[in-house]
Amino acid sequence: MNHRMQCWRGHTLLAAFLLIAALPAVHAGEVSVAVAANFTEAARELAARFAAATGHRARLSFGSTGQLYAQISNGAPYEVFLAADSERPRKVDSTGHAVRGSRFTYAVGALLMVSDKEGMFDDGPAFLEAGDFQRIAIANPDTAPYGLAAQQVLEALGMWQPLQRKIVRGNSIAQTYQFVATGNTDIGFIAQSQAVSRNARNGTAFGSSWQVPAELYDPIEQQAVLLTRGADNAAAAAFIDFLKSDDARTIIAGFGYSVPYLNTAQR
Repeated sequence: MNHRMQCWRGHTLLAAFLLIAALPAVHAGEVSVAVAANFTEAARELAARFAAATGHRARLSFGSTGQLYAQISNGAPYEVFLAADSERPRKVDSTGHAVRGSRFTYAVGALLMVSDKEGMFDDGPAFLEAGDFQRIAIANPDTAPYGLAAQQVLEALGMWQPLQRKIVRGNSIAQTYQFVATGNTDIGFIAQSQAVSRNARNGTAFGSSWQVPAELYDPIEQQAVLLTRGADNAAAAAFIDFLKSDDARTIIAGFGYSVPYLNTAQR
């Protein structure tokens, strides 16, 4: 075999190898996902695991559930919506912005009252009633489900009106977390998942924490829905399926959420 033939065969084999190596990328897709702010860290881990499992990429956009809902209603090009409540996914479903039958609860959240100061409180209601603090942070109840839950807690304790002058409202639960974590407010109501993420990230818990009893606020049922813009996107359908998988459910539970049972039809 002459040198020219050897070179030709070498180039042919190399080209075939590169073509085969590139095949997964050809079939890989991308899905645009609108994600409630409380679910930020969990969504990032899920997106990484999703990419490893399927080759698809999930492009995540974060915000308060109310803000994301408004964007979807105004034509934002999201394909999957991970809300922090059931109300907005139900609305996008009823207004024709979602694929019928795709809506399901992927997580149930919990509320904490926290402070970065150690020993500040252990009895949340007694501390709130004493009022020995300057400012308390909550997310905006109009746009953030965790903010609405915080309002419900304060109303149940008879403290909503008395504390109005001390309440600082964050645009989202992410901003509310920052208010407390940076010491801009003495205390605040945050998602339990945020405290779990902080502890996992840098090994530091909040100095004071009160697990708010679930009976003081409506269940925070976080629902996902496939939006009509993603109806024909295989990556979007794959992401919804992945979110229901045992692997994803384990990740979600690891961030401090309760994970509801999914029957066979939902899976």
